Amino acid sequence: MKRLLGGYFLLALFVFSCNQKNQNEVEGTSLETRISDDSLMTLVQYRTFQYFWEGAEPTSGLARERIHLDGDYPENDQNVVTTGGSGFGIMSILVGIERGFISRQEGFERLRKIVNYLEKADRFHGIWSHWIHGETGKVKPFGSDDDGGDLVESAFLMQGLLTVRQYFRDGTEEEKELATRITKLYEEMEWSWYKRKNENVLLWHWSPNIDFQKNHALMGYDETLITYILAASSPTHAIDPILYQEGWARSGEIKNDSEPYGHLLELKHNGAAELGGPLFWAHYSFVGLDPRGLQDQYADYWRQNVNHTLANRAWCVENPNGFEGYGENSWGLTASYSVNGYAAHAPGVDKDKGVISPTAALSSFPYTPEYSMEAMRYWFEEYGEKLFGKYGFYDAFSASENWFPQRYLAIDQGPIVVMIENHRTGLLWDLFMSSPEVQEGLSKLEFQSPHLK
Repeated sequence: MKRLLGGYFLLALFVFSCNQKNQNEVEGTSLETRISDDSLMTLVQYRTFQYFWEGAEPTSGLARERIHLDGDYPENDQNVVTTGGSGFGIMSILVGIERGFISRQEGFERLRKIVNYLEKADRFHGIWSHWIHGETGKVKPFGSDDDGGDLVESAFLMQGLLTVRQYFRDGTEEEKELATRITKLYEEMEWSWYKRKNENVLLWHWSPNIDFQKNHALMGYDETLITYILAASSPTHAIDPILYQEGWARSGEIKNDSEPYGHLLELKHNGAAELGGPLFWAHYSFVGLDPRGLQDQYADYWRQNVNHTLANRAWCVENPNGFEGYGENSWGLTASYSVNGYAAHAPGVDKDKGVISPTAALSSFPYTPEYSMEAMRYWFEEYGEKLFGKYGFYDAFSASENWFPQRYLAIDQGPIVVMIENHRTGLLWDLFMSSPEVQEGLSKLEFQSPHLK
């Protein structure tokens, strides 16, 4: 190790290791013992899972938008629930059950509490808002023109809920009843409402106060692919496939052939040829949607996501802006906290702000397992508790600015737990893709996948 970790930090690791099943290798952990790759992955999953378990908003059981261990919160923001981050968080609860962090009954009871809450929370044509006041279930405006339904965040949430449904669908009577209630929530989501009257494209927002004033069309390529998949899969309010073709794919304009650092990127964002964009594009839609063998007329999604990740890492290794802390073992640009607010970090001289976001490399484990493991271990050993805290790796850091805030965001923490598990076992991919509605929707959109019957 380049730097000895603090005694308290290693003691916590030792206690964790001794309390986990199938962790015999780590039971003798000492200051001189190097934790194995497998055990380190489990430790990172466990700590990050606690964001959604111990750190959950108490009334709803859902994920808080943010947790700042430094206590510096925006005003009245400590109990704000985020719908998208909660979708990833409820998937992490399934990981917690399977990894033995909690019992099946404990996980079930938390998930039932969450569904109870979501049934009563504000919805807008069946669609939840981006933020919810945790204590009341009432919408918290995300902005002056965003005080209603958020189609994309609700898609992330339903991606998680359908995964939960598939997990419990053949269980006890109580578990089957929970699965039925999740199906009802899906059936009540009016995806077809969220479109322009005279255009074949979905819109991100609708408000009973300002209608479609925000006017944000979902046009790929970005993180919103899962929205079209779930909208086409709906058993009650399905969209016509032409919205996917003309809206999301922009009548074929989504196709691309750029090769940054020799890595072919088959898809481009809104017509702009670029270096690949922030890495959350390869994560948010794919926590449940399995990219392995997933293809349509526009791309091979496994190849797209692998190459996207490799190009992102290559940019950080080359490091054209000369930022401190970048390299083969420390890479990953995505949307996260930044030295000055929140930013969508990405390859490009103007988009790279010198901020590494651990979620970028860690949520890419399925795509770049060796490189992601190198980054995980490097950060764990090089920075220790400066970067790894109560709920796993902190959201972002800048070595150039000596900036290491003790802050977390739900939407960044959730994919870490889930995508590491998808790398290890394929758990969430197999569950979500077993949904009959999803299989039918993918077929309607002319996708190919090994999961399609």
